[in-house]
Amino acid sequence: MHILIVDDEELQRCLLEGFLQKQGFQVTSAANGAEALEEFLHSQVDLVLLDHRMPDMNGDELLARIKAKNPLVRAIMITAFATVDTAVKVMQLGADDFLEKPVDLTQLLNKIQEIQEQLFISNDVAVIADAIHTDQLPVRMIAESRAMKNVLSMVLRAAPTPWTVLLHGETGTGKELVARLLHQLSSQKDGPFIELNCAAIPDNLFESELFGHERGAFTGADARRKGVFEQAHTGTLFLDEVGELPHPMQAKLLRALQDKTITRVGGETPLPVDARIVAATNRNLKEMVSHGSFREDLYFRLNVIEIEIPPLRERKKDIQELVPFFLNKLNSTITFDDQALSQLTKYDYPGNIRELEHIIQRTITLTRAQVISLRDLPDAIRRNSEHENSGKLNQRLAQIERQMILDALDKHEWVQTKAAESLGISERVLRYKMEKSAIGKKSGKG
Repeated sequence: MHILIVDDEELQRCLLEGFLQKQGFQVTSAANGAEALEEFLHSQVDLVLLDHRMPDMNGDELLARIKAKNPLVRAIMITAFATVDTAVKVMQLGADDFLEKPVDLTQLLNKIQEIQEQLFISNDVAVIADAIHTDQLPVRMIAESRAMKNVLSMVLRAAPTPWTVLLHGETGTGKELVARLLHQLSSQKDGPFIELNCAAIPDNLFESELFGHERGAFTGADARRKGVFEQAHTGTLFLDEVGELPHPMQAKLLRALQDKTITRVGGETPLPVDARIVAATNRNLKEMVSHGSFREDLYFRLNVIEIEIPPLRERKKDIQELVPFFLNKLNSTITFDDQALSQLTKYDYPGNIRELEHIIQRTITLTRAQVISLRDLPDAIRRNSEHENSGKLNQRLAQIERQMILDALDKHEWVQTKAAESLGISERVLRYKMEKSAIGKKSGKG
């Protein structure tokens, strides 16, 4: 990671440069805005640390000019005069954060490491976007939220390995889509992708479904049949809802995974199989192990790499991308206005992405308008039916604060002075909170 330090104080530059170089970063420095722009134009800079007040060009102007040349560059503003107005302004210009002088080096390092991790993840997501074409997956992978970008980053790192992957997440979060993405990014992408839903197979047919059978192995076995292990040879076998696997079959699955061989029902000859295993569940397998309903050795065999798929309520930034995606998928010319779209982001979606898709299908089918408004949405969403106890405390408080601000702005026709007065805060604090909560001007669009 290449960091550019811009500060007219030589002592401050040397302090930061020496500290960051010891942490393993590539660091260059500039004493003023002109030097900084020259360095920026001729180097691949990932992060800029810039002083807010400099004699030739203040930090605001320099940040604006740097962002004009490369909008993707990250920046932290350092100032000796921290105010709410300053914070709002530098965030509007595109800074990631700001720090007060004297700089707390531990705090600075934490912020830089967080930005570095975000850059790694963004690069991973870009690699996936370049490598995967839309027609290779049943639907496009939407990942605007940090939570889903983290998932894609893990997928990119796990895909080239031969290790078994366990996907964990609620129903409707897109576990099958992630499994297909793992397959498409693996060295076995040219092989088959075979899926078995363990919850849909009768107990007496499980062994045959997994390993196949020979002719005459049981009543009705009129011909030899390959099981999913053989079908997935040289490809990927996706065992969905693996927590529903009957206990007697768990030992046989474990042996197949360990030996990489299977024996058809009614057969005697072990057959080698080479299939990458991806398993998925919405159940707590660790808890099932403690209760004795799932084998511990099988759990550890499946859980070499675990990827948690977040529920939609924890990735609400994706909703504003999912809505137009589903409308396009349905070949619909209908759109949602800002208020309806904002209201969609407040619902918890216990059915996750699948529920969102069904809500859109139902809404555009029943509406007579070309633009969906708040009154066209289902009652549960229109009334903001959020589970009272869902989410973490900080998330709930942030949601409540955001809604109070929106309500106050609506009540006072978006006159910020009056809205701030009704909330018992200053107008300056209101502007800061609006920026923090991603509340725009009159649309209130987040």
